[in-house]
Amino acid sequence: MSDAPVNLTRTGPPETILDPEPPHAVAALAEAMRLPEDRRRDGVAEVVAQYPRFLDGWARLGQLARDDTEAYAAFRVGYHRGLDRLRQNGWRGSGFVRWVHEVNRGFLRSLAGLQATAAAIGEQDEEERCRLFLHQLDPSWPPQDLEA
Repeated sequence: MSDAPVNLTRTGPPETILDPEPPHAVAALAEAMRLPEDRRRDGVAEVVAQYPRFLDGWARLGQLARDDTEAYAAFRVGYHRGLDRLRQNGWRGSGFVRWVHEVNRGFLRSLAGLQATAAAIGEQDEEERCRLFLHQLDPSWPPQDLEA
């Protein structure tokens, strides 16, 4: 059981906002994302190896993957680590996890990436499950700044 507060809203289910990522991890990822394109994926992989709980690191690694299988694996790790982090922050399996909160974006990017790569490899039931889950977590999904 977590002592983390669950934020109730006047307009619906509770909303969960993840704790901030470690500043060193955020800085390392930003530096890796500025590397030349031919070195960027390896730079992000190094960040993920150093900070394996860093959700946006996994999401970015999925975006930079060499193929759909590698992308699917990275997005799935980010998604599952994100579920763990959500539960640690008071999420009880339902309620909002909105894109508007920067700290939630690594998890949501991973889930969106999992949806896209599931479709790419023909796993239609997983693609549909992810699509529905994204809309349950954030009814305004997809955000206009998804690539941000």
